[in-house]
Amino acid sequence: MVQLFLDFAASSADCCERHHAPGHFTGSALVLSADSQRTLLTHHRKLDRWLQPGGHADGDGDLRAVALREAEEETGLVGLTVESAILDLDRHWIPERKGEPGHWHYDVRFLVRATASEAFVISEESHALKWWPLTAVATDAAFDPSLMRMAARCLERPV
Repeated sequence: MVQLFLDFAASSADCCERHHAPGHFTGSALVLSADSQRTLLTHHRKLDRWLQPGGHADGDGDLRAVALREAEEETGLVGLTVESAILDLDRHWIPERKGEPGHWHYDVRFLVRATASEAFVISEESHALKWWPLTAVATDAAFDPSLMRMAARCLERPV
């Protein structure tokens, strides 16, 4: 998977731009509570399922910064910190929608921690936000498999 992402990054200077036809980079964040026991998920308005916050790079090659920005924008949380290491890589197909051709999202995912208030604000991109027990997300097959994988990785890490 790492080589796939490296090859894609080397394939075009536009790999972080939405208009890049084959696909583009996105950044997302698994937001953990201060006690590392819960994760804040968004019930995505367009996709109608629980997911981690994230979004398009829109030309920003610093995907760590993209993940943090998206976490802040989509949750309203302040005082978030982002770890420097990549937590997960996930490539997923986005089907054609409203005249936009199908394309790949190369999602680079980071662990983001809440350090201040855990009071969130629901954005226009979400139906809802909810703090979920990390153990539930890691084990409940109702969640997206890649989300389950990230939660399991967090449970394996020291606090």
